[in-house]
Amino acid sequence: MNAQQSGPSPSAQAGPSAQAGPGPHSGGTVVVLACAGIVAALMQTLVVPLVGELPQILHTTASNASWAVIATLLAGAICTPVMGRLGDMFGKRRMLLISILPLVAGSVICALADSLAPMVIGRALQGMGMGIVPLGISAVRDVVPAERVGSSIALISASLGIGGALGLPIAAAVAENMSWRVLFWGSAGLGAVIGALIWRVVPRIEPTGRGGFDYVGAAGLGSGLLCLLLTVSKGADWGWTSGTTLGLSAAGVVLLLLWGRWELRVTDPLVDLRVTARRQVLLTNLASVVVGFSMYAQSLIVPQLLQLPEATGYGLGQSMLAAGLWMMPGGLFMMALSPVGAKLSAARGPKVTLFVGSLVIAAGYISSLFLMGEAWGLMIVVCIGSTGVALAYGAMPALIMSAVPQSETAAANGFNALMRSVGTSVSAAVVGVVLAQMTVRMGGYEIASEDGFRTGMLIGGGVALVAAAITLAIPGRKAPLGERTAVSPAPQEASDLARS
Repeated sequence: MNAQQSGPSPSAQAGPSAQAGPGPHSGGTVVVLACAGIVAALMQTLVVPLVGELPQILHTTASNASWAVIATLLAGAICTPVMGRLGDMFGKRRMLLISILPLVAGSVICALADSLAPMVIGRALQGMGMGIVPLGISAVRDVVPAERVGSSIALISASLGIGGALGLPIAAAVAENMSWRVLFWGSAGLGAVIGALIWRVVPRIEPTGRGGFDYVGAAGLGSGLLCLLLTVSKGADWGWTSGTTLGLSAAGVVLLLLWGRWELRVTDPLVDLRVTARRQVLLTNLASVVVGFSMYAQSLIVPQLLQLPEATGYGLGQSMLAAGLWMMPGGLFMMALSPVGAKLSAARGPKVTLFVGSLVIAAGYISSLFLMGEAWGLMIVVCIGSTGVALAYGAMPALIMSAVPQSETAAANGFNALMRSVGTSVSAAVVGVVLAQMTVRMGGYEIASEDGFRTGMLIGGGVALVAAAITLAIPGRKAPLGERTAVSPAPQEASDLARS
């Protein structure tokens, strides 16, 4: 049935001699893990300034060149839950270091690429580094004092948004003033530096997972996700009613159903669906999908509004670099306000923080209806939305980790990160359809209309309100996460974990 492989003994794990556990230098560990998450997130926006030039650079069509963006998202979504399970089995520090290797290798391949195939391969390898974020979040539980667990989780979780917000202007500045290859050489250098810091600063963490690795489950989840995410990403190009789109959709659903059946029967599943089905975990993951959708809709709409020509009557005529700079404060807000969310979670519980964050995201979208006419207005919109994302993203891992055994924290966080990725992929498809359907003709070209952008903003705000409604159904827990890290599952929950 399932190919099993026993995890190594704790003594087999390479690294500094210090064992995991709260220590005087845990603050440095959190900073390194947050920086690692930011670098991993940078990979997603790295090629955005090059999108218009990629067909010429790679000697291919615009449709084919889009795979340089899609490959990173697909690889990240597929590899994140796998790396989480491996982190529980073999140690989080070890898997953090392993995650850096494809990121650096992929950056070098892209820097040397002059055609489509090596660029797509390199971008896929870069996407594999996304497993760094859930691994870092779960490692916090092992190395940070209890009173600082919440704030540390919030900062590392927010690194996804921080990296995306800071990456756009940095990449645009490099692309406008230097060779595009510098982007990838720079990302390779950053990855190498982060790897060295992880090796030097992050302590050894004993594996907590039991049993072996579920190879069949990993292949099933990866195949099902690949089919569905390809459908969402390329459906507009292929046609939503085309045989390819419908066939991939059906294949994805069937594969994921078979995967779920396998996971419920296998001894050591990749994702323990019994734990995932607990109300708190299930609803938090569902809220993650919706928040991911809402967060990404803003990221798709605001840059277009900033860069459309002023002649349209609603575009603001900004360059890619200027648009990135107008959006950069959003990333800084996320970084600055993540500790605020941690304090709110400690005082009122992460459920309240997630609820407030969802409402703040909705408020950002509502404000856009009045502030779309000026670049500074859109900057305010982005800052409001980023504040909500910082609160929401910081609360999600706390809710997950307080409801799963410590032996499954990395796998559970990896699955939660996957749910966010699903939300962003669906958001890209929905917003893309709205903007493609609501157009005006100018200068012989079809471009998204002002009503299309407003509709997209309204959808983003409405989805954020849905996230708030889902949050209300999550069981409330007010004790700070750090006070529960050593608590074993309740007897009735432990019985759910028993597997024949």
